[in-house]
Amino acid sequence: MITSVGFRNVVAAATIGIAIAGHAMAHGDENTARGGLRDPSPEQKLFGIAGDPDKASRTIDIVMSDDLRFTPATLELRVGDTVRFRLRNRGSAVHEMVIGTMPELQAHAALMRKFPEMEHSEAHMAHVKPGDVEEIIWTFNRPGEFNYACLVAGHFEAGMIGKVTVTSKEGA
Repeated sequence: MITSVGFRNVVAAATIGIAIAGHAMAHGDENTARGGLRDPSPEQKLFGIAGDPDKASRTIDIVMSDDLRFTPATLELRVGDTVRFRLRNRGSAVHEMVIGTMPELQAHAALMRKFPEMEHSEAHMAHVKPGDVEEIIWTFNRPGEFNYACLVAGHFEAGMIGKVTVTSKEGA
């Protein structure tokens, strides 16, 4: 069990931009389950910003399974797309989807290995129990190559990573 002192490691939290709580729990809580409130005031990230569910222009189903892969594993979007990701866990293990840049995901994965019971929940991540469906609503308002990954210990390292390419409205 990790003490609250371990969870208040400000340097590690600032490195990946995660708010760390003073008690141990799996990703998320009752407030974020099944469409609950996330990020009361959305923060612009390098890879976009929390989206308005009423303005979702696309719904993309993503399947997570115990083969430690996402289906689909690559996505092509345009700047300004607000996507409703419908995440289906068809496996028997817990999986998650966290959107970010590869350096952020790598740092977050390392922190998760160190603190596997760390509690955190933001609009760009969803923790999905076996057989469940969760959603992420995200607006990709910047061009670039971004990723999504499962950061449950060992899953990222096994290659449970997807890629999002966001092109400008004029491009592609």
